[in-house]
Amino acid sequence: MAGNDKNRPIIIKRIKKMNGGGHGGAWKIAYADFITAMMAFFLLMWLLGSTTKAQLQGIAQWFKNPEQVSLMGGPGSGSASSILPGGGSNLNKTAGEVQRGQKHQVIASNETPANGSEHVDQHNLEHLKKVLDAQIASNPALGAFRKHLLINITPEGLRIQVVDSTKKSMFPSGSTILEPYARAIFQAIAPTLNELPNAISITGHTDALRYLNGGKGYSNYNLSAGRANAVRQTLVQSGLNESKILRVVGMGSAVLYAPNEPDSPLNRRVSIVVLSQEAARRIVHNQQAESNVASSGAAKQVLQKVSLKTGVVAPVISLF
Repeated sequence: MAGNDKNRPIIIKRIKKMNGGGHGGAWKIAYADFITAMMAFFLLMWLLGSTTKAQLQGIAQWFKNPEQVSLMGGPGSGSASSILPGGGSNLNKTAGEVQRGQKHQVIASNETPANGSEHVDQHNLEHLKKVLDAQIASNPALGAFRKHLLINITPEGLRIQVVDSTKKSMFPSGSTILEPYARAIFQAIAPTLNELPNAISITGHTDALRYLNGGKGYSNYNLSAGRANAVRQTLVQSGLNESKILRVVGMGSAVLYAPNEPDSPLNRRVSIVVLSQEAARRIVHNQQAESNVASSGAAKQVLQKVSLKTGVVAPVISLF
């Protein structure tokens, strides 16, 4: 065995070291990463430069509330700030793409004009309700007072009621100055209410507690009307187009939310109704009819006075 080990050849392995510079080839990887980052940066700048304002708003809205956009079709890319989600192919329009609501209107145009208009109007109001519900759920300032907000569809349109509770009131007792939390609620929903062309009605209500003057002076009607007007001012200051407001009414305690509890804080509320087109037309028609009747009565009295003074019987022309 010893003799065999002496005759075994000795093998020497030499490892050749490649000298690639100070850091070898690592600089190539760093340079490639730098070039990739620069390409991504310039691509981002190009996309921002070619993106419309509506698309940017849609992207921002997605990051604010991705669940609303993905599940409910909120104002996504290309739909601007409209409550009707986009669905068309023209992304260059800053006012929004072709809306689903417009598609429904085209389909409904095969029906009678009245039925088609009512169908689109009902669709828009129902969608507005979903958007408001999603806005309340995603906005901490609104979500904290969710129990104060009652939203439902009525024959007149979409009704949004902000009610008092035993612990919180929209206004100090006997005052028409909004509390900060209530002002924040109306400021938050004002831009959303401005999305539809529908007219808006604002009504103030009080509980059944009356002033000591027995209603002969300043009363619950004055108070409710002043509070309704305070809400109108806040909505307009927060972005609502004033031309959309059709009427501001003070109902006092005439229509109680809880009739069996006339003193309940739930009766103290402000009701905002996004009127359907038919309801708005009916209100305007009734007001015009009353105005025409009043004008006719005034003209009749003038003509009768003239006939008494002159002794000439003047013909009276009735408008109805």
